[in-house]
This record gives sequence, structure tokens and C-alpha cells, in this order.
Amino acid sequence: MVYGLAAAALCLFAQNTLPPAARANEPGALPPRSAPSDYPSQAQAGAITIAAEFKGHFVPTLDGTLTTEDYIVVEAALFGAPGAKIRLSVDDFSLRVNNKKNPLASQPYGAVAASLTDPDWEPPTPPESKNKTSFGGGGGGGGQNDPPPPPPRPPVETRRAWLARTAKVSMAEGERPLPQAGLIFFPYRGQSKGIDSLELIYKGPAGRVTLDLQP
Repeated sequence: MVYGLAAAALCLFAQNTLPPAARANEPGALPPRSAPSDYPSQAQAGAITIAAEFKGHFVPTLDGTLTTEDYIVVEAALFGAPGAKIRLSVDDFSLRVNNKKNPLASQPYGAVAASLTDPDWEPPTPPESKNKTSFGGGGGGGGQNDPPPPPPRPPVETRRAWLARTAKVSMAEGERPLPQAGLIFFPYRGQSKGIDSLELIYKGPAGRVTLDLQP
């Protein structure tokens, strides 16, 4: 119950503190690469070039890489003529995995809040117990067959910081000047090594196009 409330609080933090319209050109945002050819996959949608790279369960941020077991991540970028603008929405993107009939719908960055982890995060060292040894077999100490305690969870402040890092590098929304780049999130709990084929589908103001991604 506590975990669920914490996750809900993080999602509310994302919605109220980091609205997509406030993240345009914000310091720390994910910059587009120099050209579409710098991404493994490219495709043309009208006058717009869409480029992308599959990131697996990793969330690359400018302050280090986070991970999420519940989502897979695609880094996408849109390029156009000088001065061009386009209206962006994460809803313009979906992802077909292993040729499944129904592609995965993209999710807002706040949805990944509960599953974000930092591989470099280490919990604080708990204080040593003063009663390491039980004498006489009495007392109410735990038995040798008791299950190990659950791993400690990061404090809410730490998880908020991870979400803020994720928000900065997620795909911005609304009317945007090109080029633009950002991360898009799709629900998927399977391992990346079990993915044989990926198709990123764009259906938005520029038209419709499908990119074959490298798993």
C-alpha cells in the first residue's frame, strides 16, 4: 500500500511539476544528434525525417543511465527544413514487437516512475545489531529459516530526482521547432534478448511511416 502511494505521488509530481510544455530547450534536455544518419534507423514522413534507436530497458539521461523493468525505451528524433515546426505528441508513436498484430501504445514519462532504478544507487548501510548472539535459546529473535528481509527502497526524494532526469530527456510535446529528440516509453516486461523484430510506427501531422529498429 505504501509503495502504491509513493508511486502515485511520483506520477502526480510529474504531472504538476514538469508539464511537457515547460521542458522545451530546458538545460539537460536530450539534444538531437547532428543528422538523421547518426541514428541506426531513419525514414521519411512527408517533409520530416524521423530517426530512432532502440535502448532496451535503459533510460539514458545526461546524469547517468537509469533502468526500468516494466518498459522498453526508444530514442527518437525528428528533422526538417530550417525553421520548420511540428506538433509533437507521444501518442503519435507505437511499437510493434516480434510482429505482433497489436502494437504497443506509447506511455507518458510519468508512467515509468514506479519502475525506475539507478544501477549505481546503494542503500545506506544499516546500523549493526547490538544483539548478534542469542543466549540460552530464548527470546523472540528470528529463526535461521526466516526469509531475508526485502531489499530497501530508495527514499521518495531520490525517486523524484530519477523521475526529473527522465522527464528532461523524454519526448517534448506541443508545437516544437525542429530538430527535436527525446525518449519514448512502451510497456514491456520481457527481456530485450527475447525481441527479434521491432517496428516504430509514427502516425502524426507529418503523415505515417514505419521504421525497422535494431533490437
